[in-house]
Amino acid sequence: MRVGVVDIQTGTVTHQKSIPTQAREGHDAVIARMFDLINEVIRESKIPKKDFDGIGIGVPGVLNPTDGLVLFLPNLYDGWINVPLSRMVASSTGLPVYLINDVRAITLGEWKYGAGKGANSMVCFAIGTGIGGGVVVNNRLVMGFDGTAGELGHIIIEPDGQQCGCGNHGCLEAYASGPAIAAMGIKAVIQGRTTRIGELVDYDLNKITPQVIADAAQKGDLIAQEIFQYIGKLIGIASVNVALALGPDLFVISGGVASAGDLLLEPIRRTLQERIFVMPKDRIRVETAKLGDQAGILGSAQWASLKGYQSR
Repeated sequence: MRVGVVDIQTGTVTHQKSIPTQAREGHDAVIARMFDLINEVIRESKIPKKDFDGIGIGVPGVLNPTDGLVLFLPNLYDGWINVPLSRMVASSTGLPVYLINDVRAITLGEWKYGAGKGANSMVCFAIGTGIGGGVVVNNRLVMGFDGTAGELGHIIIEPDGQQCGCGNHGCLEAYASGPAIAAMGIKAVIQGRTTRIGELVDYDLNKITPQVIADAAQKGDLIAQEIFQYIGKLIGIASVNVALALGPDLFVISGGVASAGDLLLEPIRRTLQERIFVMPKDRIRVETAKLGDQAGILGSAQWASLKGYQSR
């Protein structure tokens, strides 16, 4: 968990602190530690509490932002079923609290302060353990039902394809997330293909990650390059579908896999150019995110400054 004081005008983060979530202790214990951390940061900032617009919290799960409820956190112990997080944090801190999905927060942060600054419409893909996303159209973050708009990792790219963790079949996330990329590298090593991927980790398959595959690709490994060409093409196809629906100025690629840079961006850009015919595709840019792990905290703070109005 990370907490910081954000100057909304400049995008400056100060008095930032982080602690381990320790999710196995359950949501009540995690929230109690969240209270302590928030109050500690406010005290140390020496900023009068009345000068805070509020607290924005980026949450990695399913929300009801209007009622301030966490409905389900799939990757945290005990699932956080129907937890009234806004009310609990507001009661402890005396400040209004606004919830937003963590990747929607990243999207808002990058649009306001990072790679998307100045764009009228922007789409963000966050590619890591899963694939999240967010959409800004006409200078407004698109929220949809309970903030669920922007789940771009679950665009169908392969009808009747392999099953995704969400339960559906053929989702982009099942084919192009970090674990899917690692699995392709592992498969190549197991099959004995001519690749340096295994050599880079002393043939310990558990150590094969997207970064290892990217390193191999940058050293000229053709198999590793093929993997990123394939992944980029799939993300590009999903981007074509989104572009045709929304007409964005910009696609921002964030998350750990984005560190591959042009290995990933080049096939995304190429696919957009090859597959779009009915709109001015040359005006669509594809860039990596600029804010790193600060995007979420900046976006959450921006959401609080807006008083969560877009979720209402």
